[in-house]
Amino acid sequence: MGKTMKQLTMEFGVTRQAIMRKMDDKFRSKYVSKVHSNGVSKLTISDDGYKLLKQHFLSSNKAVSNEGVSYRNYVTHDSVTDTAMELLEKQLVEKDKQIEKLQQSLGEAHKLLDQQQQLNLSTNRQNEKLLDTSTNNTPSQDDSPSQNDDTDVLKPTESNSKWEETKTLKKGLFGWLRR
Repeated sequence: MGKTMKQLTMEFGVTRQAIMRKMDDKFRSKYVSKVHSNGVSKLTISDDGYKLLKQHFLSSNKAVSNEGVSYRNYVTHDSVTDTAMELLEKQLVEKDKQIEKLQQSLGEAHKLLDQQQQLNLSTNRQNEKLLDTSTNNTPSQDDSPSQNDDTDVLKPTESNSKWEETKTLKKGLFGWLRR
């Protein structure tokens, strides 16, 4: 009885594609047949075909055999890993320095902002004092405008005061369209 592709892959330790590459049209016509079971078709290789494939794969596997090699289940630190770790540690130190510089500059900025606010506050207080003293003083004769001066801005004249009333419609959101 022949063997299925799955059995061959398990036995030889190769992929299905590797086995399919070794089977040319002549090999398939002599040694390969399709078997249908449970609605699934499977390739089966006859015993003679199995022997040929076994001879090929086992001879090629011996050339690249890993016998005598021991595998460990733990990771070893080598020079590449140590170099990478040193590089990462240097980067961390550099980042810490950058963070410290940023914190210092942020602290200085806060101090400058505080000083600016205090300066603005003192300037505002001085301005208020000046305004209070100027409004409390009574105007002297020299400070008062002349009686005959018609260019006084505080007095409305016919030329500089135009009191036109404009009606504004406040009917709804689109009242400006009705103007």
